Amino acid sequence: MSLQEASLTYRAAGDDRRAAVLTTATVRAADLLGLTNATLARVLGLSPASVTRMSRGEFMLGPDSKAFELAQYFVRLFRSIDAISGGDDAASRSWMTARNDVLQGRPVDLIQTIEGLTRTVTYVDARRAVV
Repeated sequence: MSLQEASLTYRAAGDDRRAAVLTTATVRAADLLGLTNATLARVLGLSPASVTRMSRGEFMLGPDSKAFELAQYFVRLFRSIDAISGGDDAASRSWMTARNDVLQGRPVDLIQTIEGLTRTVTYVDARRAVV
């Protein structure tokens, strides 16, 4: 095996690991936030069947895909909400489904568009950073 082939093999293994970690984290975060597979599918721009396969470990998010990028934002959102709520899953689920006057909607509805997801992440990140 040449050095170039070894480098490509190493990179592919790293991409596979990143895909597995993010896919697992995304499914877990959605579960903890009380999102259905259909809702997560809309957040990621995937079919509900793909999200079902993700939850079974039969489908991984590709590192070069738009769904991978959206999943990174979604996990970032979860981590911020989790930090603000002190790990209280019930409080996090409640926040997701309650109307937020600043965001002008329910976060669970807003995150189903790219614009709404980025706005919600920005809002939560700003709240998390308050000193």
